[in-house]
Amino acid sequence: MIGRLDRRQVLAGGAASALFAQLGDAVAGAAVEGVRLGARKSFSFAALKAEAKSIAGRAWRKADAAGSELLEKIDYDAYQKIRFKPQNSLRLDLDGRAPAQLFHLGQYFREPVRIHVVDGADAREVLYSAQLFETPADHPARGLPDGLGFAGFRIMARDLKTDWLAFLGASYFRTSGPFNQYGLSVRGLAIDTAMPGPEEFPRFTEFYLEGSEKSGTTLIVYALLDSPRVAGAYRIQIERVTDARDIHRVVMTIECELHARGTIRRLGVAPFSSMFWYGEGSRNQARDWRPEIHDSDGLAMLSGTGERIWRPINNPPRVMTSAFADLNPQGFGLLQRDRDFVHYLDDGVFYERRASVWVEPLDPWGKGAVHLVEIPTDDEVHDNIAAYWCPDEPFHAGDTRTYRYRLSWLDDIALPDSLGFATATWTGLGGRPGQKRPTGTRKFVIDFQGSVFAGIGRGDGVEILVTSSRGTVSNAYAHPVVDQRERWRALFDVTATGAEPVDLRAYLRRGERALTETWINQYFPEA
Repeated sequence: MIGRLDRRQVLAGGAASALFAQLGDAVAGAAVEGVRLGARKSFSFAALKAEAKSIAGRAWRKADAAGSELLEKIDYDAYQKIRFKPQNSLRLDLDGRAPAQLFHLGQYFREPVRIHVVDGADAREVLYSAQLFETPADHPARGLPDGLGFAGFRIMARDLKTDWLAFLGASYFRTSGPFNQYGLSVRGLAIDTAMPGPEEFPRFTEFYLEGSEKSGTTLIVYALLDSPRVAGAYRIQIERVTDARDIHRVVMTIECELHARGTIRRLGVAPFSSMFWYGEGSRNQARDWRPEIHDSDGLAMLSGTGERIWRPINNPPRVMTSAFADLNPQGFGLLQRDRDFVHYLDDGVFYERRASVWVEPLDPWGKGAVHLVEIPTDDEVHDNIAAYWCPDEPFHAGDTRTYRYRLSWLDDIALPDSLGFATATWTGLGGRPGQKRPTGTRKFVIDFQGSVFAGIGRGDGVEILVTSSRGTVSNAYAHPVVDQRERWRALFDVTATGAEPVDLRAYLRRGERALTETWINQYFPEA
């Protein structure tokens, strides 16, 4: 069983050449605006991969920061009083598209990471100093030694008022997405998620930040990853473009090379962490005044055979892992499809603005499964949802694997006009109004939307196909929603008892043609 991830603990809210030129080569570590850099060293992604391979051949050692007693005093409240001085921001490219600020260590971020700036074939470490940060006069951070290291970094907007990208804690990173609102996170790697025993959390131990003058590329992040059973090297090319609608498109092209120290039976590639408390289909779990509370409302998949699948997220009565077997998947991601403020009514954290994230493999990934992990929760502060690709073959000690994929942070994924998509799922009492309701029967209602329904009306041969892993399905039918353009509603009852979940699968078709993506769900009769 895996523990809940406290979002407050896990996530806190060119020019490199110019910087080197200002600092000069005569004295390594000379100060400019409070920033000190270490000595030059040669750098390349090939060298970083070689370092990861070398590290994997040695016994793992836990990293501990000097001054641990002082770090223990930097609790949540004390951490909020630390501010990186804006004048010390690292200008990574000549036109100021990617100024970087650094996160301080603390009680919840005790393991230091090394951060370097890259200039062509060279890199220099940014050296920790308490002078980089603003703190109260009696703050424990003022007693920490120079050269300590950092917790992570974030990339700011040009005006330095807001950030849009953050790497902080283990191998977590996230962006503020299309609507400038942080939500779900991704990780470099997951190990043994939702298996008996503790989950292993690999961590990025070193970052190399490179600005880019190339059109379309804002920043390149290189990272060294380490944990008891794996070491690896990552190259993350990041593009951020704002369109005419003022929507930010963030695309990350990721390449990683992994070396196993010990055998890993559940390797999580391109893992997500998100939150789902309740939505329109789980109103019985709502204890808050807000109608819905979630960062993501469903898992979308594009299988190797081209089938598009939508799985609404649940808050189950116990930890559940659903595995969707596939061969060479074309994509998957956690989405926030519901963008209507009225469905959330939260004008403080704006759940309707949370990003959707889509993974697109750039190489064949072979046989495996997309895993969806759902953990019961009774609050919005816990990340209780995980999703990732899990290869069938264990990752054995001494093995090397490479993965290439694209991460797109979007308002929604593009679907072909030939398919309708599920916009909402509701459940309620089974049977018919005005008649005695049957025991153990639950009604499911799914709305599908799309231009595929243009010109199709009631009586034109649209039907719903439903299958159930157990129990019986009855009263299944579909009809166009009155006064709603290109919107159809599917309804059916499921009768089942017992504690085991019921797996459901449904889609609309006309003749032999599928009109919609495949909707799948899991239902707990006694929940």
